Amino acid sequence: MYKALVRPILFLFDPEKVHYFTFSLIRNLSKIPGVKSLFKTMYVVEDKQLERELFGLKFKNPVGLAAGFDKNAVLYNELANFGFGFIEIGTVTPKAQEGNPKKRLFRLKDDKGIINRMGFNNDGLQAAISQLKKNKGQLIVGGNIGKNTQTLPENYTTDYLDCFNALHPYVDYFVLNVSCPNVGSHAKLNDKDYLLELISTVQKANAIFSKQKPILLKIAPDLNAMQLDEIIELIAETNLDGVIASNTSIDRTGLKASDARLNEIGNGGLSGQPIKDKSTKVIQYLAEKSNKSFPIIGVGGIHSAEDALEKIAVGADLVQVYTGFIYEGPSLIKRINKLILSNQ
Repeated sequence: MYKALVRPILFLFDPEKVHYFTFSLIRNLSKIPGVKSLFKTMYVVEDKQLERELFGLKFKNPVGLAAGFDKNAVLYNELANFGFGFIEIGTVTPKAQEGNPKKRLFRLKDDKGIINRMGFNNDGLQAAISQLKKNKGQLIVGGNIGKNTQTLPENYTTDYLDCFNALHPYVDYFVLNVSCPNVGSHAKLNDKDYLLELISTVQKANAIFSKQKPILLKIAPDLNAMQLDEIIELIAETNLDGVIASNTSIDRTGLKASDARLNEIGNGGLSGQPIKDKSTKVIQYLAEKSNKSFPIIGVGGIHSAEDALEKIAVGADLVQVYTGFIYEGPSLIKRINKLILSNQ
């Protein structure tokens, strides 16, 4: 029903406006008595065989919602009713910021992709915390953190540290987002020496808390073999808890969208089906080259249950969806979990 009826209507309108409309719709529907139970009946698959234990956390199932969808942690309790095993909020920055000028979100319908240059638009750290205080404990919540656009390079680490310390009591794991192509001074965030400094500083802060939280690094799908080798070395050096592979891509190779359309859209990170193989190759490379020495969350182009299993087969321990959730609808999570069960 979603692809036949709901999606064609939603896709008639501006993607960003539709995003907020959908949020309001889900929130308001969830207030109606019986609707939450209906959603759970339709979409949730409960089975002990789906449970996964990773970096000290027990996930109800291995299918999560990637960061960027619920940036401000306003809908994660309601989204739990769609069958996710975990939800990642953010990217959260210390201060609220508008992000890049609109229009900044574009559908590539023929490619089943999305290009965005949102620029870490979010309501800031304190707004996220106020929402996370409403956590009903239905599933694991991750915190994806970043820096403010206007922050000077010498203060990048302070931004990450501020987010980490303040969010620590409210999220189950952290993701250092250093690979988004839509923020300024992108180069420094991918420099190995800087990453070593950033990770070490955050880990020292983590050690002060009575209960440490897992810390993961989100990497780009466009890294070459040498850069991926550096990531593996970095994880070995810092004993980081894991990697999320991968973020959006700046590569436009092989798209069905015309050059004129792509020029009209301009810069931004590409997600969805066009980056499926690219992200899968990154996962496979990391898993094989490291002898599977660290957990990997696989994300990028998962539009079917088979896409998810492909990522798991090459080395992903968990998977996340985002663009696939928009194109395929909430039944995608159920289909993935059912196929995982049938293949165990």
